[in-house]
Amino acid sequence: MRELALHLLDIMQNSIKAGATHIHLEVSEQVLQNKLILKVEDNGKGMSKEMCNQVIHPYVTTRTLRKVGLGIPLLYQLCKECEGELKIESELGRGTKLEATLVYNHIDRLPLGNIASTLGTVIMAKPEITYTYRHFYNEKCFELSTEQIKEVLEGVPIENLEIIAWLENYIEINITALYQMEASK
Repeated sequence: MRELALHLLDIMQNSIKAGATHIHLEVSEQVLQNKLILKVEDNGKGMSKEMCNQVIHPYVTTRTLRKVGLGIPLLYQLCKECEGELKIESELGRGTKLEATLVYNHIDRLPLGNIASTLGTVIMAKPEITYTYRHFYNEKCFELSTEQIKEVLEGVPIENLEIIAWLENYIEINITALYQMEASK
């Protein structure tokens, strides 16, 4: 994968397959501490402790069509290469929390990529799920909830292509604003 947003897309797709009704994504760019922290939390079916410990290996997957799962193992390897770590906590019937930490300015760290497009993709795929997103850049924060957006839309489907395009643009503008606020200090 060429960008971290694609890793996040893969993990959120896992949450969708696990039957999640709520998925929380958090990106925390802590430049001053030289850390990038990515979190995905869901309320899906969860995993056993044994599966949690094994899921970082490429030949461990719950899929029946193919016997290789590379998404989490590739992210695990990237975290190790970037002097970070990958933590996975899960409880059967309650959901899963994944947290990837990487050294922010590490030469091997992939670019963050297009988070707005990643969110647009999962919202279009499963609009009935409630998605929340928080993006920190040092002390500044942007937050978004599809539940709030659906209220404003008053029945217009959130997966409408014009709404998704607006939403992706809104996310991009607000992430850029975080960077600009920090630069103007």
